[in-house]
Amino acid sequence: MLSRPKPGESEADLLLFQNQFLAARASPAVKIVKKADKRKGEEGSTGAERPPLQDSKDVVMLDDFPDILPALTPAPPKKSKIKSACVHFEDEDPEERLESHDQHITAVFSKIIERDTSAVAVTMPVPTGDPFPRTFHRSEIKSEVKVGSGRKSIFAQKMAARRAAEKAAAAPSAAEFVQIRSAAPDELDPEGSAGEAPLPSIRDDKGGDFLTSQRPCLITGEGLGSQKSEQEAQAIHKENLEKLRSMSEEEIRQEQERLLAQLDSSLVSFLKSRRASNEGQKKELKMEQNRLEERLESLPMAQHGAGSPLSMQELGLEESVRKEENMKVEITDDDLPVKPKKEWIHMDSVEFEKLEWMKDLPPLQQKKTKKGMQARFSLKGELIPADADLPTHLGLHHHGEEAERAGYSLQELFHLSRSQVIQQRTLALQVLGRIVQKAKAGEFACSLKGSILRLLLDAGFLFLLRFSLDDAVDNVMAASVGALRALLVSLDDEKYLDWTFSWYQGMAAFPFVPSNEEEEEEEEEEEELKGTGKSQDKKLKDESKPDPDVARYDVVKGLLKTRIQHRLRYILEVVRPVPTVVLDILHILTHIARHSSEACSQLLDCPRLIETIVREFLPTQWDPQVAEPGYLLTSLHGVACATAMKFIRVLASGGRNATARLLNKFEMKSRLSRFIAEDPLDLLLPREEAIRLSTEAFRLWAVAAGYGQACDLYRDLYPVLVRILQSLPELLSACRGKSPMIELSVQRATAVVTLLTQVTQTAGYTAELQAKLSSSEDSEQIPPPPVVWNQVSGLQPFLETSLKKFLQEISQTETWQTLQPLTTTYMIYLGVYYSACSQQPSVNAIDCLEEVERLTSEVLQPLLSQPAIHSMWDLLRPCSALCNPLSCSPAPESVFSIASLSCKGGKPPLSLVGSKSPFPFLTALLFLINSITHIHKGLTSKYSSVLGFRGLKDYLHQSWQTGPPSVTPSSAWILRHEYHLQYFVLMLARRMAGTCPDYTQHASLHHCVAMALLSRLLPGSEHLAYEVLLDLAFNPEFLLEGKAGGPEAADFSDILHLGTSAKLAEPGSAAAFFAKATRGALLRESYQNLPFIRSCYLSHFVHLQPTLTRSQAFYQGRNYLIQSMLLPEVKGPILPSDWPFFPLISLYNKVTNAETRGAVLNSLPLDLVNTVTWNLQWVLLLETWRAKTLQSIPTAAKLARLMCVFLTGGDLFLEAPIHCYTAALLSVYCQPKVLDSLNLDAPLPGLASFHDLYISVLEQFEGVSFGDPLFGVFVLLPLQKRFSVHLRLSVFGEHTSILRALGVPLQQFPVPLERYTSPPEDNLNLLRLYFRTLVTGALRNTWCPVLYVVAVAHVNSFIFSQDSTTQETDAARKSMLRKTWLLVDETLKKHLLYYRLLNAESPLGFELYEQLPPMRMKYLQMVTQKENKENAPALVS
Repeated sequence: MLSRPKPGESEADLLLFQNQFLAARASPAVKIVKKADKRKGEEGSTGAERPPLQDSKDVVMLDDFPDILPALTPAPPKKSKIKSACVHFEDEDPEERLESHDQHITAVFSKIIERDTSAVAVTMPVPTGDPFPRTFHRSEIKSEVKVGSGRKSIFAQKMAARRAAEKAAAAPSAAEFVQIRSAAPDELDPEGSAGEAPLPSIRDDKGGDFLTSQRPCLITGEGLGSQKSEQEAQAIHKENLEKLRSMSEEEIRQEQERLLAQLDSSLVSFLKSRRASNEGQKKELKMEQNRLEERLESLPMAQHGAGSPLSMQELGLEESVRKEENMKVEITDDDLPVKPKKEWIHMDSVEFEKLEWMKDLPPLQQKKTKKGMQARFSLKGELIPADADLPTHLGLHHHGEEAERAGYSLQELFHLSRSQVIQQRTLALQVLGRIVQKAKAGEFACSLKGSILRLLLDAGFLFLLRFSLDDAVDNVMAASVGALRALLVSLDDEKYLDWTFSWYQGMAAFPFVPSNEEEEEEEEEEEELKGTGKSQDKKLKDESKPDPDVARYDVVKGLLKTRIQHRLRYILEVVRPVPTVVLDILHILTHIARHSSEACSQLLDCPRLIETIVREFLPTQWDPQVAEPGYLLTSLHGVACATAMKFIRVLASGGRNATARLLNKFEMKSRLSRFIAEDPLDLLLPREEAIRLSTEAFRLWAVAAGYGQACDLYRDLYPVLVRILQSLPELLSACRGKSPMIELSVQRATAVVTLLTQVTQTAGYTAELQAKLSSSEDSEQIPPPPVVWNQVSGLQPFLETSLKKFLQEISQTETWQTLQPLTTTYMIYLGVYYSACSQQPSVNAIDCLEEVERLTSEVLQPLLSQPAIHSMWDLLRPCSALCNPLSCSPAPESVFSIASLSCKGGKPPLSLVGSKSPFPFLTALLFLINSITHIHKGLTSKYSSVLGFRGLKDYLHQSWQTGPPSVTPSSAWILRHEYHLQYFVLMLARRMAGTCPDYTQHASLHHCVAMALLSRLLPGSEHLAYEVLLDLAFNPEFLLEGKAGGPEAADFSDILHLGTSAKLAEPGSAAAFFAKATRGALLRESYQNLPFIRSCYLSHFVHLQPTLTRSQAFYQGRNYLIQSMLLPEVKGPILPSDWPFFPLISLYNKVTNAETRGAVLNSLPLDLVNTVTWNLQWVLLLETWRAKTLQSIPTAAKLARLMCVFLTGGDLFLEAPIHCYTAALLSVYCQPKVLDSLNLDAPLPGLASFHDLYISVLEQFEGVSFGDPLFGVFVLLPLQKRFSVHLRLSVFGEHTSILRALGVPLQQFPVPLERYTSPPEDNLNLLRLYFRTLVTGALRNTWCPVLYVVAVAHVNSFIFSQDSTTQETDAARKSMLRKTWLLVDETLKKHLLYYRLLNAESPLGFELYEQLPPMRMKYLQMVTQKENKENAPALVS
């Protein structure tokens, strides 16, 4: 036998024992078996029955010990809830931990109390003769008995009814119940008649009056071992009631709160639930008693005996259950449209709740409610009034919410759009599309609260349509396309864009990019933090954003992110839908192409999209049956379509590269030849469609010619163009005959003339490009276009002849209104032609001048004398968008994420793009006149009558005085055309200013218009802004005051106190003190420096040079440099409204940005003094002679800009010229009217916080002011009482050191002191700071006389104030008065106590009482004597 291991033996000995044991092959003393699972029975308990698994647990089996331990408890083992919360340490002894938690068994068994079952009744089963319980049929139980709630099976209902019947049989009879109930009060409370005092009416939230309850709610007495357990519980309950009666309500509340704080929350919730269940049982019992009483009272008296109590009880129970049934389901057999019969299978028991939907609808509520009701729509998308009682056969009633109301809500339509039934999905999408269309038309603006489009987009309508586009069912797909077209596209917008295509610069259009200020601010902040490039970072950011986030700001960009172009291509190419869906898809693609050049690139890069459109909808040949009248077109595939040509044209407007790809890769050049060479009458299409197709073909060619492309087609199609030009005069006779196609024919003619204009512009620079190509100096060689001047010059006689004929019809209103668009393009063509002709080396200049003179004398001068032209000038003001801002306001249902021109429903005739608008024709006329006067300056005087038209002067006067218009997508495209007319008027005025002596009467008006136009011109018009700055804004000819006694008038005004207060004009005032020269001398010097001022501003706008180059290419007709017909994105005007301060702001930003980066800026411009001086001179000129042009800039913004003088370049403000002009401007801004308009609390444009700017000014004053009085006035200006108290707290709290240097004399301070002292200060912290600076000597009369007067006035008003106020304020003012009385400084004490009122003539700035008034003296004595009495005991002790 092997020995056991002994102490001292090593591991080698143990291994030896193991080898010996294995060699002996002895049987082990233990066995390894799989432990049986108690939850799976006894199988597998021994190893002999089943071999042990390798992955099973090892269990050590000892001899003579059971394999399975006996279960100590029948319940499954519970997981410890606090096991994870226990913390054990590594050095803790487990044995000690077990001993500490171990408890002796006596601690458990000693507290066990057995339940007393001696009084519990034992019921034996009822003996029956049957071997099994008797079965019953459901027909034996009354079917109408129904208990419980909810949906139950018939068997469950029968069983519940049977139990109810058994309980009723076991209950006492009704008569006995009545007797027991009547005797119960006396038996339970025999002392109740003794007249107890009323109990306190403290009630729980749900429990009722617990002091009047007769039985305990929680104590039952079952745990007591005696027979009288219930009596003991009742005694305890009475004792509790007596205790509660002796306590007050407050004591009961306190005791309740103490118990709730001590008890466990789970125990409290258990007690509350127990009480609630008891009360629920009592309530049910009471309701049952009431029902039985009602049944008993309704029975005859003869039946109240004891003979039939059970039958009466059953009758009452059945009646009560039936009553509950009737209350629950208010429907009977009579309400059903079909009466069930007993012979029908499974209809012997009618389930009324399942048939409730078959009953009649409830009546419609006719009452008007103040609350808004849910909008409901018909299947046509029309809004159904809330009180409309429509018949049900219309199909507008359903079983949703408000079943009595007809129509569908948006929520229900969204629900239907996700239905599995195809017809429901299709119908929902169709109705939603109609709702959107009517909402955009403004039909719901007055009826609904809020915007439907915003609501739909916020609810995910866009992606609902996008998901529906992917549906495999054609009808659903078609409905989603229609709804998407209704959401994105406005056909009226497209109509007006086509209408303005042939206007001056009408081919260029703003992109349909939504202007979103929130997204721009977020991007700007991130760019400042990251310092990355704007466009690149924005592109990467958009790519990383989820689709809904992108679509939230820009719907088109969000759709492109979902690759919608690929799905639309699939629908066109594979699905091949009906013509309506095809047209909708083409409209959607056109809208996407108008979005941006990036969108155009994505459409071009979409595989097979453009190929499919060109192949299917712009074929060169198609079925001739299409042109037959009455032919039903079932498919648009394989038929030429004008909408497809328009899409290609808009796509070409996205850029010259896109146009080149369309012309060459997609073979659009051959399509142009096909549709232009053939007359519309010969095209095998309906006549209207044929004219539209030809028109769009000419427009596409015009866009291509605008880039200098496709001009080789001009040589090939020259005979066609000549034939068309020869036929143009025939339009006059067609117009007189009121041909139905006349408008379409005129549009086609305008497209032809627009094409010739672009070809003429391109040919005008062929010679210049040819000369550059021959000289090898330029690095970039641009090949000249394949059209020369000689090839285009021969068309001018045709157009001029046609123009003369059309101008003869100007007096015929209807004819002229039809032909006006074509006449406008004639004028533009002639202006372009003569501008290009004068630059051609092959053209004799004298011949060109003679042609211009002939045109002036034969055509234009007679035209200007026509009465119809006079009426056109008079229509400028009624049709102006500047004078009538509402004409270009956004539509009521416009959303910021979808760019729209808000033309839904059409523009009124008297609007800028209306049918009666004179703007397009007059702009073209002024463009032609400017071209002529630019070529032949001797003809300028011939057109002097233009500027004298009364209607033009009224329009200009009204337009520049209106506030700056809001720039939105709906206003930008209209305002751009109006600015063109104003620009040409100003250019004509510039030429007349030096040549016509009578012009001076208009100079001031035109200069004001020029100043207003500079702050309004939109991106893309940088060339116009440059020309106005160069030739108009700083032109001395437009500032006649400088030559006509303006400076002298300013000096005379200061002497006579005109326009300023008497205080400001005194010889000792701020203006006279600071300025070494008079204001007239400063104005005269500024007027002489206008050329330098102009060069200063032009140099500071050099950052606009890249955009200026692109704009010049447009307006100078350099087509070979134009990159895109899409203008820059509109985010606001080119120049800010405060551009006159731009050099000053630029220098300040340069210094601030350098300091932010921690660098010291030592590279300020060498001519810094001159730059700042010229800026101040220009502002002084404007403030004196053109003050109204700066009205759009808030006075606070002007003051903030002027403060930049002190924050730029250290002691720059001490330079003599800068000091003088700053003082002169200060005198302007300190006039009473200007001070009244000063508001420093409102947000200022371009300034994040005025408070931060003011803190910078204070710090600068502390560092470099040298006590300069001018700088001091700028520090004192914002401290007026009506401005923010934080500005004053910053001076008296954080920057008290400046009080020693703010030595502005009272006699030279330009602001009345009443603005600082009235009304009295009410900020307690500031008053304490006033008092502290006075007492400590930080604020003295000799150091800072202005603020000394202010502080004394406010402290005096505070300490003698006797108004009712808070206790803290009252104590503070009395304490301050006592401290003032005890001051050692007698002078300060006298000033604080005897201050009377302000007096600017006094050396102190205020007057003093000789002796205090009696009321103040009495109050002073009362406060000080009270102090003495309070301190008296302390002094004695």
